[in-house]
Amino acid sequence: CAHLRLACQAEPKPYYRSKLWWCGITLLGLGEAGNFTAYGFAPIALVAPLGCVSVIGSAFISVLFLKKTMRAADILGGTLTVTGTYLLVTFAPNVPQELTARRVQNYLVSWPFLVYLILEIIIFCLLLYFYKRKAVKHIVILLMMVALLASLTVIAVKAVASMMTLSVKGKMQLTYPVFYIMIVLMATSCAFQVRFLNQATHLYKVTAVVPINFVFFTTSAIISGVVFYREFQSAALLSVFMFLFGCLLSFLGVFVIARNKKEEHLQIPFIDYGHIPRQKLTGKIQPDSHSSCYGTLNNEDDLVKSQS
Repeated sequence: CAHLRLACQAEPKPYYRSKLWWCGITLLGLGEAGNFTAYGFAPIALVAPLGCVSVIGSAFISVLFLKKTMRAADILGGTLTVTGTYLLVTFAPNVPQELTARRVQNYLVSWPFLVYLILEIIIFCLLLYFYKRKAVKHIVILLMMVALLASLTVIAVKAVASMMTLSVKGKMQLTYPVFYIMIVLMATSCAFQVRFLNQATHLYKVTAVVPINFVFFTTSAIISGVVFYREFQSAALLSVFMFLFGCLLSFLGVFVIARNKKEEHLQIPFIDYGHIPRQKLTGKIQPDSHSSCYGTLNNEDDLVKSQS
């Protein structure tokens, strides 16, 4: 909203001088801080799928602040997602456990996680081989690498958040080396995750990247929670089925909201370039939002085009 307002000004000022922009950054920071803190109090299998709420929020808030049109697909997708969210919250695993540093250490050397980690490394190396050596930059390959890194990220985030929560309560956990190992793992996996995600958004439309990334990320997060933290260890079969059904509804809702959503570009007014030889005075230059060049003239002469 801040960038759109600045673009409409006759003499736009830098975005970092906009109070509205700083307000947005502050809200974004508070939201991410709340998301981080949630991992310290709730299972990964519950926190990760609830990211679909941000998709619903974006769809409805864009109508209020960005003056976009509410589509029937947005209402249908929102209904599916809300229903799935209700099932997620109702049937999510409720395994209260005090996640101390010693328990995290035990989980790190357990054989299910070691097997899971080896499989992840093998799959990631294969995907990276096709991406780097064979130059296969399909959206599925890029987002699968993001998801594999994200599974390590959520494991580290939950461990760090839980140990910090216990430390605040008086049970100091920050003196254990595993706390700092998890911080390094969290920062490293996040950095590479953002790199591949940026590559995907550069090559493909955001409307395709967002739902696929949400599905891959949520699936990998749930699997990592099951393997590392054993979140569904004592859950009933019906609860597991209803939880997976809630995930499916949330996935469908996100796809419906993002499906056929056109990316809108700023309507930049035409710019009068005055008198140029071999051009009419009524001619205009229109900046091209899809190109690195400033604009083109309405003439097929290559020399004139190069001069413009």
